[in-house]
Amino acid sequence: MKPSTKPPLLSPILRWFMLAMVLANISSSMYGMLLPLYLTDLGATVGQVGLVFTLTSVFMLGLQILGGYVSDSIGRLRAIALGSLGGILGNIAIILAPSWQWMMVALVINMIPFSLVGPSFGAFIAENSAEENRGRVYGVTEMIYQITGILGPPLGGFLAGRYGFKWMFVGAASLYAVAAVLRIWMARTMKSQTAPSGEGLSLASFKASVKTVFGMIVSGGVITWIFLTDGVRDSAFRLSGELQPLYLEQIGGLSLEQIGLLGSIFSLSMMFVPLVSGRLSDKYGERVPITGGFLMVFCAMMIFLNATSFGGFALTWVVFGVGVGVLSPAYQSLISKVVPQKSLGIFSGLFYSSIGLVSLPAPWLGAQMWERFSPRLPFMITAGVALLTVIPIWLKFKVPEKEEMVPAEGLPVNV
Repeated sequence: MKPSTKPPLLSPILRWFMLAMVLANISSSMYGMLLPLYLTDLGATVGQVGLVFTLTSVFMLGLQILGGYVSDSIGRLRAIALGSLGGILGNIAIILAPSWQWMMVALVINMIPFSLVGPSFGAFIAENSAEENRGRVYGVTEMIYQITGILGPPLGGFLAGRYGFKWMFVGAASLYAVAAVLRIWMARTMKSQTAPSGEGLSLASFKASVKTVFGMIVSGGVITWIFLTDGVRDSAFRLSGELQPLYLEQIGGLSLEQIGLLGSIFSLSMMFVPLVSGRLSDKYGERVPITGGFLMVFCAMMIFLNATSFGGFALTWVVFGVGVGVLSPAYQSLISKVVPQKSLGIFSGLFYSSIGLVSLPAPWLGAQMWERFSPRLPFMITAGVALLTVIPIWLKFKVPEKEEMVPAEGLPVNV
């Protein structure tokens, strides 16, 4: 009798899925941290940079809800392939944009892949993994995903510093095109373990899906607390998030290459932490790593506010990487356990769009604080909120027992 062998943690379809995701996100991470600097290079002020990210977020809100609904209806792989076609158009528009105003239009076009791929990512992993080891699966996929941050930012910083922003965007677009071709091939030849809803795309089914997910968010259980704490946290973090590269350049005195290197340091620090987070989630519950993650983020922000050299900022990104590495798989695992799989796509879209609506003016407000009071103020508020968020997370982020939840076709009673 042959000894039984455990199936691999990642199935073949998940491996192909992650390969395409890594290629696409190396492309986007090449310019993520440098985008505010490019906008100032095109003539935008700090206040206008904040305005750009605020206005583009408006379009992202509605697109994410629609993207999540499309993902539930036609399947994750087909939605991702469709979004990738929009990503190709968005990259071309970014390359051709002659001013910061046109760059804002290009960024809106580039929201198409984020709106379709984003809600599909966690849902696809949940559908192709078992609940008992889902935390570890999210941990492994998150670890693999960090390759994008290790390679992308320094590559983008090198190309922008050596050859200019335009050639950096051309390189990013070329890499994204390879990922898009791979995603289209997957959509044509592979099938997920869970079939799409099969209801088809219609206004009636869209309204029904939104109503169902909205009921989850206001139900008063775990999902409600995730929504409330994430709304406050996201607002605080967006006060300073888009301003970080400007702070590093104007206050910290860092070069483009050094700013790109910080992104790589962040991903290297984060790379193996999700494995630990996933195991902690499976063994002790998700609130343990989530609480620890926010404490690490608070420590990182305090180091950031006192840093005066590249070494100090590098230490910030190390601690920040560990904190985010602990947070990400635990959050994904928690959501996948309290939301029916058939609604994971539109839930992600509606949930993050609602949070985005709350935090919508945050980049503009952060820029105003920078210009009117002090460049340090937005970052101080972010640090304070990261610390205070720990209290409701520890008290409320508990997965209900199975008997407290109704089947997937109905609304959760106490989640």
